[in-house]
Amino acid sequence: MPVNYLRDFTSAARTDTANRRLGIALAGVAGAANAGGFLAIGQYTSHMSGMVSSLADSLVLGNLPLVLAAASAIFAFLAGAASSAILINWGRRRGTHSVYAVPLAVEGLLLLCFGVLGANLEHQRLLFVPATVTLLCYVMGLQNAMITKISKAEIRTTHVTGLVTDLGIEIGKGLYWNRGVSSTESGYIGADVRRLGLLASMLAMFLLGGLAGAISFKQFGFVATVPLAAFLLLLAIVPVADDLFSSPRRSR
Repeated sequence: MPVNYLRDFTSAARTDTANRRLGIALAGVAGAANAGGFLAIGQYTSHMSGMVSSLADSLVLGNLPLVLAAASAIFAFLAGAASSAILINWGRRRGTHSVYAVPLAVEGLLLLCFGVLGANLEHQRLLFVPATVTLLCYVMGLQNAMITKISKAEIRTTHVTGLVTDLGIEIGKGLYWNRGVSSTESGYIGADVRRLGLLASMLAMFLLGGLAGAISFKQFGFVATVPLAAFLLLLAIVPVADDLFSSPRRSR
């Protein structure tokens, strides 16, 4: 894969094409991590709507362990998003090449640790399940905040509700009957074909990633997260290397 092509994924200089390409790739990663995580612990970790609902239900039922579990998952996702924002703003302040690559590198390293250590930790279920939920929620928050900031809140990759909603809006606009209004008039309502294509592609990638993650985890167990980690590190490596090789020159 050409170096410049890799660099465009997470370079500091952004284009709509690069944002779309990165968003589609990360939707696949999120789908795979979410599906694999469900097979590991029987719980989805990428969407907070269910977590908040679980927190409310558990409070009403007086189930303290589930209250603590849901609250810790929400806090982990929040902490991941906050960490991503800190890393990105730190990189922007210093003008680094890897301003957007560092959060992806952190995500990749965490998934790598999870894949390598997961098989050993599984025998200690009391510690394993809470640790896995916390880690995966943190990773999803980290990724979602990164792509949100990089795209100015136009792209999110870890939950499908917003994708399907936006997709439905664009389909509705495309089906709207513009009676007596030509496409050149200001009152014309039509779908944004580029956005429609992006949303459909991300939804498809989330589904394909989920299928790949579920199949891989069923066949290979926790080692299935290692290719995901390697993919994320591959996307981040070029801008990180650019900073490493340019730092001596800056110090001079």
